[in-house]
Parts: sequence; C-alpha cells; structure tokens
Amino acid sequence: MTFPASPLALAIAAALVVTPALAVAETAADAVDLDRITVLGRRDTTPVAPSVADERARLQRVPGGTNLVDLRKAGRQATLRDALDYQPGIVLQEFFGGIDQPRLNIRGSGIQSNPVNRGVLLLQDGIPLNEADGSFVIGLLEQRNAAFISARRGANALSPGATTLGGEVDFYSLNGADERGRLRLEGGSDGRRGGQLAWGGSNERADWWLGSSHDEYDGYRHHADGKRDAVHFNSGWRAGDTFSNRTWVSWTDLFFHIPNVVPKERIHSDPRGVMGDGDTPQDKLANVYLRDPLRDTRQRRIANASEWGADDSRHTLGLWWQDTEDLFKNPTTHNVSDSDTWGTQYQWRGTHGALDYRLGASYTAGTTARDFYANNPANGTRLQRFGHYDLDASSLDVVAALGWQAGGSLRLLAESKWSRAERNATDLVNGGGLDQRYTHASPRVGAIWQPRDGLRLFANLSRSNEVPTWWEIAAAEAPANNPAAAQASLLRLRVQSADTLELGADGRIGGDGGMNWSLVAYRSKVDDELMSMVDDTGSRTGTYNYAAGTTHQGVEAGLDGRLPLADAGTLDYRLAWTWSDFSFDGGQFAGNRIAGVPEHMLSAELLWSAGGWRIGPNVRWLPRDTPTDHANTREIYQDGYALLGFRVDYTAADGRWSVFVHADNLTDRRYASSYVIRNVGTLAQPGFLQGVGRNGTVGFTWRF
Repeated sequence: MTFPASPLALAIAAALVVTPALAVAETAADAVDLDRITVLGRRDTTPVAPSVADERARLQRVPGGTNLVDLRKAGRQATLRDALDYQPGIVLQEFFGGIDQPRLNIRGSGIQSNPVNRGVLLLQDGIPLNEADGSFVIGLLEQRNAAFISARRGANALSPGATTLGGEVDFYSLNGADERGRLRLEGGSDGRRGGQLAWGGSNERADWWLGSSHDEYDGYRHHADGKRDAVHFNSGWRAGDTFSNRTWVSWTDLFFHIPNVVPKERIHSDPRGVMGDGDTPQDKLANVYLRDPLRDTRQRRIANASEWGADDSRHTLGLWWQDTEDLFKNPTTHNVSDSDTWGTQYQWRGTHGALDYRLGASYTAGTTARDFYANNPANGTRLQRFGHYDLDASSLDVVAALGWQAGGSLRLLAESKWSRAERNATDLVNGGGLDQRYTHASPRVGAIWQPRDGLRLFANLSRSNEVPTWWEIAAAEAPANNPAAAQASLLRLRVQSADTLELGADGRIGGDGGMNWSLVAYRSKVDDELMSMVDDTGSRTGTYNYAAGTTHQGVEAGLDGRLPLADAGTLDYRLAWTWSDFSFDGGQFAGNRIAGVPEHMLSAELLWSAGGWRIGPNVRWLPRDTPTDHANTREIYQDGYALLGFRVDYTAADGRWSVFVHADNLTDRRYASSYVIRNVGTLAQPGFLQGVGRNGTVGFTWRF
C-alpha cells in the first residue's frame, strides 16, 4: 500500500512525529474528547447508563478516530447538524434544512445511497437502531433525547454488528439521574417551531425518564414543510451490587414534503423554487406540486439491556424490537414498506493481568412487506402496483478481541468479526424471487503508544464489509412520461469490502486553559463499491457494484480549547477539518473523483464566555467545488461556499434556565446544500437542492 505525496502523506507524517513539546502533561482521559465535558449529576450507580467520563475512558482504549459530543449544554438542537457540527470525520450535508433526511457519511460509506440509508450503524445506548437489512430512516433520530453522542469511526466500532467502512454512531439517552425535568421551546425563520417536555426521577436503585417532543417547519423552499412527534421513555433498576437492567420505549411519527431537485442555474435565480414554478416542458413533466413527493414514517420500538458481573468480568445482554411503517413517494414511484425487526446482542468483557478481552455476538432478523406503485403525474395518487415483495433479512455477527498492555505506554489489540447475512426476497406477483447469502470476516489489528500523559499515537489495519440493503436489492423504475411502463426487479449484488490503514494521534496542550487536538489519516482500498443510479428526475432506479476498484483516503483533524482573558472571561474555540479524497482506480471512470463528498469541509466557532454569556461567530466552509457525477462534468460541480453564523447564549447562574439566539447564513449566500449523484449528468437535468438562506432561531430552556 503506497501513499502519494499529498496532504494525506503530510498528515500521516505529522501524526507520527508529534513532538513532546506539543503535550504538556495532563490526564490521558482528556486526549480523545474534543468537546469540553461537564458531568451534570449522573451518579455512578445509574443502571446500564455510562457517564461521559465512562465513555471517554473507553474511547481512550480505541486505536483510532472517535468523537464524543456532550449535548446537555448545547444551544439550538433543531436538526441533526446542530448535534454533529464541528466534528472531524463526520460529513453531514443538509437536504432541505428542516425535518427531513440529511446525508450522513463517515469515510464515504453509504454516500452513494439516495436518500442516505446505510453505511453507518446507528445505536441507542449500544443497541442497534438499523433495520434488519442494515438500512435506517435518519429523520427518525431525535437528538434532544440524548445526553451525549459517541462516534467510533470506521473499524474502530465496538459493536459486533458494526462491520461497514463508516463505523457506528451511538446516541446515549438522557435518564432520570441527568435532570428532574425540562421544558424546551424553539422558534425561528420559515415557520420553524418546536418544543420538548421531559420529566424524570431517580433514587439509589432506580430511575426513570419520559420525554415528548414536537417539531414543525414550513420550509425555506416551496413544498418543504414537515413535522415530527416523538415520545421516549426509559427506566433502569439495580438488584444488589452486580445486576442492573434498563428498558427503552419510543414512538416517532415523521412527515415531510420533498421539494426535490432543480437545475443548477435555479440555485441563484430562484433559491426557494421547485420544478413546477416555471413554464418549461421540464417543469410540466416534473411538477412537484402535482406529483407531491413526500415521506411519511412511523416507528414503534422497545429495547431492554441487562448487565451483570464484576469489573474484571462483565456481561451485557440486549434485546430489541421495532416496527416501521414507511411511505416514501418520489416524483415517479410510491415505495410502501412495513418492516418488523428484532434482535439480540451479547457481549462479555473482562481483564486478566495485562490482558483484556471482549467476546460477543449479535443476531438481527426481520421481515419487510414492500410494494411499488406508479405515481400519477396529474395529482400524485397511486396508479398500478408494479412490484409486490416479501423480504426477509437476517445477520449473525460474532466478535472476539484481545488487548495486551505490553508495557506502561504500549497497548496492542487484535480483533476479528465473522458475519453471515441473508437477504431472501419473494416476488408475490410473478412468483420466484432471489435468495442471497453473504459470509465474510472483518479482522483488525491496532496499537496505541502513549509516551506521556496528554499524548497518544495509534495505528490500525482493518477490513470492513457492507452487505447491500433492500434499498439496493429491490429496484424500481417508472419513466416520468410513461408511468404505465413502470417495472420492478431484484438485483444480485456483492458485498462492498475495504482494506484500511489508519494512523493518528491526539492529545492535550496545557491545563484548564489548554487545547485538545486530534489528527487522523486513513487510506481504504475498496472493492465492489455499491453505486446507485437515478433517472432524470433524481429518483433512484437501481444499484450496481463498481468492479474496477475505488480508493477512499482522507484526513480528519480537530481542535478544541479555552483561552483565558484575565478578568474578562475566556475565548472558547472549536475547529474541525475533514479532507476526503475518493477516486476510481480503473474501469469507466478511472482516475475520476467519486461524486458525493466535498473534498474539504471545515467548520469553526469562536465564543467569548463570561458570567453565563457565550457570544461569537461561526463558519461552515467548503473551499473547493465538488463533482456531482462520476464523469466529473465540470459545468455541474457543486460550487464551494462559506456560510457565516452567529450565536448568543445565556445560562442563569443556578443553571435552571437558559436562552439562545442563533443566526445562520448571515450573508444570505445562495448555494447548493446537496445534490443527487449520477454516473453522467448534464447541466439541463434537475440535480441540486438549494440551501437555506438567511435564517435565525430563538430558544428557551427551563430545568425544574
């Protein structure tokens, strides 16, 4: 494996030769966390609910890139971007800026799905949220129910079922030991309004927490309104000193209209517009108002986890079930799904002298009834059903890991995951079907060298595997000008696999007024990358494996710290830079960049803090243009942009109440927030989603 003379090579060199002068002694636990963490009252006895400090210590033993985000002191939480901004290695591209389906990816995994629905294992308190086939509906996530988020990028994932190139993102729920009660209200531009009411309680042996939230958004663009209602309950109890149990119950109702894509020139000429606002033949064919694309999803979920044993030998058993009803209507097709998913996960962690071990297994199974209907171009109603499938998915994943503290400063890790997945589809109209079985191993070796407190260097070599979901296997195509010709098919696809080398370092400079930093570089050689195809309206039509090989490489860097200003408060700063260099090795697009991910993404924030106030600017910057098709057609690149923002927060001295004002895109920049990815595109085709213009949000939180 060779590394070219590039920013990647320079970053690897920097990661490996960080000098001792960059690491004034501090505790090693501070090295991973790029966000300043404050534990807000969570007791060590809280059942099956690790604290931020617990998770920070666990991430210290991971030989690779991770993120830890405390949400309990955050300001605005209107969208997932609010929760995951300023995080290196996590690329989040908004679709419509509201309650919808932003494009989340880590190291390019799943970025080719449309909308994004794979590539990362989403977790709630360590228990999978994905459906049995590995897919997810990202708009169902309610970040305000989480106390903190832990992301283990790439092969650094710790769950048995996390085998993809993207790794895992874990949302750790608020519970009764975090706070007794909360009322949160938010409102802002373009009809944005939301609220959350939560109540909890705890004693030495048990706790409970119940939260309900509601969000609505009229939308910056036409036909972009949406709403989401969610209820989340969790309760834990402890029996004796060695056994504890926690249960989670949730219900989410998500709805949003889809304004869909427009030609590039309309980003500037009509930033709120959709197809149908003009009088061209193309507007008449793809009229959004008549075709009425939307998504309407409801999910019910229950999960339970038990822990038992001592610190040197601890067992965890999780069980979960969820039912998801999903109507996804694009301009040409109704995709109607009803999925039931259930699973169990067991892990055993322990230590023996200088050795530590982890054994685990996860089994997930589920059924999906999926129907395809042609969309009536005159009024958006259902026409004929052209696909009727019974889809059964299951995955068995087994993990074994062994760590060795080889010396006071060196830790070695060896791990292997073995997986067997089935995707069995039955065609209920035409008979027959397609059964596919996948078996693969995902090994990893890694090392951590910690020459002194406040400095950690690491490396790992791994293999990842991603099995296609039903969104890839069950394909539908309905010509916009001839819905009677709609047809569905089942595709035989291979596993996407990748071999990845990752090198990096993190540490802390100074004491309370110091700086946390991290720097990670990786290179992945990918085989059979899953690529989606779309039609002229931007609707998915199918998926294929790119057989000629692809390469994903990049750098993920972050800074976070506090600079004292004598008696005038402090300057708090956050900076994240993600460089993504993805390319085709051979075949039709040899040498081209893979469309979908900005080459550079930089976000930064600077806040003056004093007396409960936090005031300052922020920026989100894409300094280079990005190809939107694999042919790299220059005239349809996404143009680079910089979005300037500003925030003002105030928290009362007793912490009981707080207010905030956030403003984004202060210059009212007209830009494309995202786009559909094509093999070959043209300037005339609709392909871009206009970003939200100047906007603001105000909010109030009362803790009681």
